[in-house]
Amino acid sequence: MQQMLIASLLAAGLCGSAAAQTTPPDTAKHQRQELARGDPARWYREDRGSKAQLATLRKEIGAALNEARADCRQQPIAERKDCLAAARQTYRDDMANLAQLNADAHQPPKIDVTGE
Repeated sequence: MQQMLIASLLAAGLCGSAAAQTTPPDTAKHQRQELARGDPARWYREDRGSKAQLATLRKEIGAALNEARADCRQQPIAERKDCLAAARQTYRDDMANLAQLNADAHQPPKIDVTGE
C-alpha cells in the first residue's frame, strides 16, 4: 500500500514537471545556441520594401502557429483539439488580415504631448 502511494506521488510529480515545460527539447537547445551568439543583425535592419515586410510577417505568423501547436500538445488530451483549432483559426485570421497587420506594425509611434 505504501509503495503504491509513493509510486503515485512520483508519477504525479513527473507529470507536473513535464506539463510545466512547453518547449520541445530540440527547440530549447536551438534557442540556447542562438542566445549564446547574441542578437542576429537582421533584427536591427529595417525591411526594405513591402514585399520583404509581408514575407517577414508571414514567417512570424507561421512561427507563432508552431509555438501555439507545441503549447497545445502539452494540454490534456481532452483540451488539445479545441486548442489546436483555436491556433489554426488565429493563423487564418492573421493571414487574412496580413496587409492591415503590416500597416499597423509600420506606423510611427503616437506621441502624447498632453502629458497624460
